[in-house]
Amino acid sequence: MPKAFPAPDSHGGDRDVCIVSRNGVERQANILERHGEEVYVHYVNTDKRLDEWVAERDVRPAGGHEAEVAANGHSNGATRKRKRGSTDGQSSRRGSLVQANGDAATGSEHPEDQDANRADTSTITEEEYDIEHHKQITAKRNFDKVIFGKWQIRTWYFSPYPLTESEAEDAGVPNAQAPPAPGRIPGVARSSIRSHGRTSDLFAGGLGRSHGVGQNSTLWVCDRCFKYMAEGQAWELHVRKCTRRSPPGRKVYQRGAHIIWEVDGAKEKLYCQNLSLFGKLFIDIKTLFFDCDNFLFYILTDADSQRDHVLGFFSKEKVSYDDYNLACIVVLPPYQKKGYGMLLIEFSYELSRRAGKVGTPERPLSDLGLRSYLTYWVSTLVRFFRRLLSVLPPDTAQVTTTGLTTDISDAIALSPSRDTEDGSSISKKRRKSTKGWDGEEIPASAIAHRTAQLNDTNDPMWTSLRSIETTANLDGSATTHVVVRCTLADIARATNLRIEDAAFALNECGLLGRRLRKDSSGETEEVMAITREMVEAVAKERNIKRMCMDLAHVLL
Repeated sequence: MPKAFPAPDSHGGDRDVCIVSRNGVERQANILERHGEEVYVHYVNTDKRLDEWVAERDVRPAGGHEAEVAANGHSNGATRKRKRGSTDGQSSRRGSLVQANGDAATGSEHPEDQDANRADTSTITEEEYDIEHHKQITAKRNFDKVIFGKWQIRTWYFSPYPLTESEAEDAGVPNAQAPPAPGRIPGVARSSIRSHGRTSDLFAGGLGRSHGVGQNSTLWVCDRCFKYMAEGQAWELHVRKCTRRSPPGRKVYQRGAHIIWEVDGAKEKLYCQNLSLFGKLFIDIKTLFFDCDNFLFYILTDADSQRDHVLGFFSKEKVSYDDYNLACIVVLPPYQKKGYGMLLIEFSYELSRRAGKVGTPERPLSDLGLRSYLTYWVSTLVRFFRRLLSVLPPDTAQVTTTGLTTDISDAIALSPSRDTEDGSSISKKRRKSTKGWDGEEIPASAIAHRTAQLNDTNDPMWTSLRSIETTANLDGSATTHVVVRCTLADIARATNLRIEDAAFALNECGLLGRRLRKDSSGETEEVMAITREMVEAVAKERNIKRMCMDLAHVLL
């Protein structure tokens, strides 16, 4: 018979529904913890990264209807039980296991049934205990901010940094006023200085550090080697001695000052473990693995004359049976909204393409991750349709020929001058030499490689999927149209996307509309029609830009 454990305390009193008033705006929230004159709140229907400590004077109890709305995550007047699949996506993490399994809070059950339910939920299995215990502890951040080089960054989520008890005190965890430490997870020992590196201790050492941490809890991390410290003096001494100038791996992409490094988790275990711990401060739904042997880390840096500064990274499994090309991705908050995340996503798909696989990110995706990937999928499809539905190559605005020719490909080949979209002639003007960071010149072969890749009209993909139809006009001119007849699988294969990812992106941007038409035999069939006008409308609406990654600078 499996061993049974008591159900963890749900801290139901700490999850009071309240109204937080700040800057003249009132928002519904759940109180997760009280400490002195501060309360830690989770705003209803928002992500955990927005949780914060607020002054108790800014909090007031919610009324009956407001409390019901906060508990159920909806604003209608219907009464229903709180379930695991709540709207805010987090109540199951913080809710009582007893109530989630049917606590008779509504008074609608028979007393005998209530007693039976209480008996059934009074004990749980060891695995359930570990899961619920971990959910409660990681419900809130254990550090409010992190000092990383010249940046002071507000953290988003819990990260299990294995600090010892004395280190936790230095980081801002009070002992006298802190609530009692949670029960130890069965089979997992406490962290100590001697057992600092063991996987189980690394995981367990971070548990319990969130209790009693207030607004002044600070973590200090070296921006060169990612070593973490609990107090500033030790951090300053370490920074003066740290000699690392770049990530401990090989360059796999370099364009100017921006470099992507490939680091093997099996060879650089400590560096990758520290990197994962730091990234977990900004990732919630991914499980953190301290055994990094099966992972490769791709780290994006920006170089100056002294060293390389880390901007973000992503990790992927060396062997993925589901062909996942990315496990988790992080762009540090000071460098977000600058295109670095898109560069890393594009590079992950390039790795899959070179391996002959159709990749996709590991699920589930966070809200920010889904938004980024949707942008990549839509941008990839729009750029593909633009090329596919163009009569002339992408960099050609006009073709001039002499004599008689009826084939459009012959006209392009015979044209003495090909004008580009910016008005400059390729054959008559020499392209200005492109300079990278620190004055190094990008080789002309790299530029020619990229141009040839965009203008490869002899690729079988284009000749098999599309046809060019030219119709004579009454005034002697002619109108040329590109007609493509293909399936969704053809589109996914041509763009190196999963079919489900391509379908999701097309549906989200409104290009998956269907219509009925009659085929040559008179039968009615359902087809999906996409025109160039529809593609350009999506490109304008979503502000589609050119690729961040230049394939000519991939060093693989």
